[in-house]
Amino acid sequence: MKILITGATGLVGSALSDLCRTDGIHVNYLTTSKKKIRSEKNLQGFYWNPKEDYLDEESMADVEVIVHLAGATIAQRWTPENKEAIFDSRIKTARMLFSTLSRKRKENEPKTVMHYISASAIGGYPSSLTKLYNETYPEYATGFLGEIVEEWEKSATEFQRLDIITTCVRTGIILDKEDGALPKIMKPITYGAGAPLGSGKQWQSWIHTEDMAGIYHYIIKNRLSGIYNAVAPYPVTNMEMTEVLAAQLDKPLLLPKVPKFALKLVLGDMAAIVLESQKVSAKKIREEGYLFKYKKIDQAIKDILDI
Repeated sequence: MKILITGATGLVGSALSDLCRTDGIHVNYLTTSKKKIRSEKNLQGFYWNPKEDYLDEESMADVEVIVHLAGATIAQRWTPENKEAIFDSRIKTARMLFSTLSRKRKENEPKTVMHYISASAIGGYPSSLTKLYNETYPEYATGFLGEIVEEWEKSATEFQRLDIITTCVRTGIILDKEDGALPKIMKPITYGAGAPLGSGKQWQSWIHTEDMAGIYHYIIKNRLSGIYNAVAPYPVTNMEMTEVLAAQLDKPLLLPKVPKFALKLVLGDMAAIVLESQKVSAKKIREEGYLFKYKKIDQAIKDILDI
């Protein structure tokens, strides 16, 4: 099998690429940096430049599955320019992939792509301290995150018009030692300045990097379609996550909770990332047969910190 990954040099993409290659799956990947183009066993890089609407179409040769993981980080100030970059890096690039495949079909090129898998985010669910969300919940959150997720998922369902199986993977907070949210969460705790954020009662549905890559790999191998939450089975509150990290790092929590107004002052609208609450169910992917390696937060943190 040959697959094409966008965002393959990112946190999830690199882990998924390694997992697929170990399984004998050939990985093509698209990169906006020519310096990151590599050619190795079961791995071939190709250049694309979405700003100039350029894509090396050789990247799609004999590809059966496209995994679209590209996206500018949402952990940046939500200025108008950054909002545009966050949107374009997800939705505009998806539309670019669709238009390329659509044109190939019109030119009667052989159909090889059978499955399109798109990253998404649990930030599409409304903030709630009480609800447990599953994939059937009918509404998107209001605000920027909800808008992004809604358009992201709409861009994925477009591929159904080409008789391609489509899947959206709603990702939780990805825990990794070197990248993602965890190093930022750990930093103040490491210096003895850790504290819960806001009320500390907001739910944080998390997932270990290995399970994140594992879910994508499982979806590829089993041709799963539809929407799937990619979160560990046991979400925690911000307070619980902070306490687990402090205990694992053997650091005290001396400071009071960081108030909402202070976070909004420092982060602006982006404070929604840490203040909103989504308690999200992993039941659907588990019922499909995926076995989580890291189910509980203390188990995941121990592995990540190599304790």
